[in-house]
Amino acid sequence: MAAEPYRGSIHIAAPPEVVFEYFTRPEALVRWLGEAAVLDPRPGGEFTVRFRGASVRGYYLEVDRPRRVVISWGRDGSAGFPPGTSTLEVTLVPDGEGTTVRVVHDGLPPAEAVRHAQGWAHFLPRLAVAAAGGDPGPDPP
Repeated sequence: MAAEPYRGSIHIAAPPEVVFEYFTRPEALVRWLGEAAVLDPRPGGEFTVRFRGASVRGYYLEVDRPRRVVISWGRDGSAGFPPGTSTLEVTLVPDGEGTTVRVVHDGLPPAEAVRHAQGWAHFLPRLAVAAAGGDPGPDPP
């Protein structure tokens, strides 16, 4: 049984075409999330990001540039939260001269729900800084 989906959003001072790259280009993704990434942004393509001593692994399920990306998500080597356990849906909505990013993370096991809610609350502001051209600095362990 999964927990209630995590839902979050943030406004970013950059257009959707720019923000989208932060979910599909490894060098952009690691500016706000993780230390290394292997990304193949097409349906069925690999999504792997390493951060904080673990690897999140999954696949791109949908890629609708620059509006939406859906990724399967789980922790590599985990029995309770293996790759493909959950689904991350990211929607980019034009908002003035910027973008509202809406995140829905569904299918999280109850034991992962709080951890991921805290993680998204930490990482979405880092995304906002990076996608707007700033430097969010190193991610503390």
